[in-house]
Amino acid sequence: MKKVILDAVDVRILSAVQQHGQISKSRLSELVSLSPTPCWMRLDKLKKAGLIKGYRADIAIDKILDLTKVFVTISLKAHNRSNFERFEKHIQNVDEIVECCATGGGSDYVMKVITNSLHDFQNLIEQLLDEEIGIDRYYIYVVTRDVKSTSISLSKLLDNKRASDD
Repeated sequence: MKKVILDAVDVRILSAVQQHGQISKSRLSELVSLSPTPCWMRLDKLKKAGLIKGYRADIAIDKILDLTKVFVTISLKAHNRSNFERFEKHIQNVDEIVECCATGGGSDYVMKVITNSLHDFQNLIEQLLDEEIGIDRYYIYVVTRDVKSTSISLSKLLDNKRASDD
């Protein structure tokens, strides 16, 4: 996949949008030190390039509900394309699975699952096993408390990349 080349202004725009979400043209231009019209034109260009996948609020759900958060490692019985596709297609429709990454090493997937209770989580796992989507084994890691959850610092990553390329 061809990578998009960004200049310092593009990085400032993306960082501001990442931190503040949808903000006014004037506020964005203040944050990135660029006049409003060129700033907005650059933002449109970044959107059209597919660099901004969406906007969302970071809701403090723990102030509304007590939830159970579990990380699950999954290993499939067979390792061919159709097995991976079947599993991945199925979990797309499971709302409680909020993140899933295909991994190399000891397991095939790591999932982040959020349910109302440990009992609900167990019911979900039993459902997944009943669906015959190729699960061989799974291990669970119940989250006892969140220690850190942030967005990646785009400007720091790019600075580190440039430094390593020099």
